[in-house]
Amino acid sequence: MNPQFIVYACPTGELAKQLETYWQLSRDQFGANSAHNYMPHCTLTGFFYDRPDSASYYLQALEQAYKSAQNDLSLEIEIVNLVFNSDWHGLELQAQGVKELVRNFAQIETSPTRTEEIRLKDWLHLSLAYGFAPEKRSHLKQLAKKAINIQANVGWELRFYRRANTVWECLRTWTL
Repeated sequence: MNPQFIVYACPTGELAKQLETYWQLSRDQFGANSAHNYMPHCTLTGFFYDRPDSASYYLQALEQAYKSAQNDLSLEIEIVNLVFNSDWHGLELQAQGVKELVRNFAQIETSPTRTEEIRLKDWLHLSLAYGFAPEKRSHLKQLAKKAINIQANVGWELRFYRRANTVWECLRTWTL
């Protein structure tokens, strides 16, 4: 079976530490929810499949798009708000330059063996909790408000991941 690939933006710095603390406390106190299946991240593309030896095409295209974006775009990711919907909690993000970088990546990528389009994500966000029992909503909200300061120092990394079977591997990281 062909591996999955995906492009994420992942936080670093103080905010990343706060998110890790929130992840651990929310799991310990209220049980795992669907957000615990992944590390804190913002999804920039949907999953896509290709042959195991095709990763070099994607890495070259991301490198080219990244270098071009560094010259022409702001790669800042802004945290707009901490959102608490009835079935989803998370950070709403805004990053036009990063979206343009990923759009350029999808346009210049040249793998001859991928059979589907790379799906770009329009709504940028970082999920804190979803797939949780309704009675845990207010507790998760209180914990998030206590543990996460959206004004905290944060850096971001552009990361390209490959998953074969159940093992995720980060093949390359770029600083945004």
